[in-house]
Amino acid sequence: MKKKVILILIAFTVLPLLQSFCGFYVSTGDSKIFNQASEVIIVRDGNKNTVTMNSDFKGDAKDFAIVIPVPTVLKEKDIKVVRKDIFNKLNQYSEPRLVEYYDEHPCQPKYRYDDMMVMESSSVMKSASIKNKKEKELGVTIEAKYTVGEYDILILSAKESAGLKTWLLQNDYKIPAKAEEVLEPYIKSKMNFFVVKVNLAEMKKLGRNELSPIQISFESEKFMLPIRLGMANAKGAQDLIIYFFTKFGRVESTNYRTVKIPTDKNIPTFMKPKFQDFYKDMFTKQYKKYGKNAVFTEYAWDLSSYNYQKCDPCSTTPPSYAELKDAGVFFANYRTPQGYQGSDYEGNLFFTRLHVRYDRANFPMDLQFQETMDQQSFQGRYIMQHSVNVDMQTCTEGKNYYNDVLNRRENELETLANLTNWDIDSYDDYTNEIRTKLGYKTSKSETKKGGFFFFSKGNKPNKTLPCLLLLSGLALISFMIYKRKTVFPKLATIKSFLF
Repeated sequence: MKKKVILILIAFTVLPLLQSFCGFYVSTGDSKIFNQASEVIIVRDGNKNTVTMNSDFKGDAKDFAIVIPVPTVLKEKDIKVVRKDIFNKLNQYSEPRLVEYYDEHPCQPKYRYDDMMVMESSSVMKSASIKNKKEKELGVTIEAKYTVGEYDILILSAKESAGLKTWLLQNDYKIPAKAEEVLEPYIKSKMNFFVVKVNLAEMKKLGRNELSPIQISFESEKFMLPIRLGMANAKGAQDLIIYFFTKFGRVESTNYRTVKIPTDKNIPTFMKPKFQDFYKDMFTKQYKKYGKNAVFTEYAWDLSSYNYQKCDPCSTTPPSYAELKDAGVFFANYRTPQGYQGSDYEGNLFFTRLHVRYDRANFPMDLQFQETMDQQSFQGRYIMQHSVNVDMQTCTEGKNYYNDVLNRRENELETLANLTNWDIDSYDDYTNEIRTKLGYKTSKSETKKGGFFFFSKGNKPNKTLPCLLLLSGLALISFMIYKRKTVFPKLATIKSFLF
């Protein structure tokens, strides 16, 4: 049976995200630094890496600064700013999606090509002078300094965390209280520090109203993302979305469990305006189910130039060559598009979207990754199946059709409860609508609207009444045994009087 399909995109920013870069935020003033909806793009081939970082920083640009550990001294050519558009594109392309299907009339079958409609988603640096102690005394070395786009950038090395913390404080960086603790492991690993502030004059000159994502490239044997610094000023668990581009297969974590988000689940049709809440609660349940320390796959797809089907269903067009270059995919080469939906780039390319919710207690180590050879497609996809109105007087298949719809809706409610722990008793109307059409007795939703508490609720029996009866019976028996010397003679007197 052919079905009409409507695809609805839900922006992931509906989740309660308190996110950070893979470094920590610092401030040059007294204002609080608050960052949301952090996203990172990682491109890797061999030991070559390109990392692009984006943040929804809210506040005065002069108070923005970040410190990020890097494995080497970056050169100016290894640093650039890119447009935010690439993050919007990748989010729309890979975000969890709601798909709607419509039943065809059981007595009026129609055969047509699927029709698809896409709706829009709901997504100055001061001079480095030392005021008190000198860099040398603190064990801090300024390895390089650049101005790239609207940012002033320093590459620092340090011998010990206390000295680096002091240097940052003396240079008007307001750093988290626990910074020294989390800096030390990176210093022991001989990593450098990528320190960024906003150059207000350059920002004005460039005419930018918001901060641009920062992209860095470097060589490293380690395939990892430092997150420990990002927890130094965190008030709770933080969410991070990571987009990966590799050549041969899906990316997974090697030091934390990687699991796939539940997908291809049929959910009730009334979830359309509630889908944001649904996905948030479903993700939270999975997060708790796996011990609050799992990494979740939300999307994985082969984008190689020879693979024409780069999404199913497609929420938006797959990334183009120009968008891949913005994302830092250095191994992509342009070519003239070939054939229907042909790519304008050539070669192997695989895309992975991971979602991490992390905190200090459950993610004590930085994220380590590996590229697998798994090229199986995966997406977070949730299905709504709409019924049609049928006149059972004229349609012989009407009753069978509505019985199928009733079973389907009951299963959808159970799925909703299993995925989210929502109380489905409040949704009796969803099945009662079909029960009424079939002439069946409806669920006792009226008891929830003011009836006695011991009656059944919806489709689930309420065990309160049986329990009360059992307890009352036990209490009565106990009382009669206790009072047997007085109760039984009185009962005998009553019996002789009556009979």
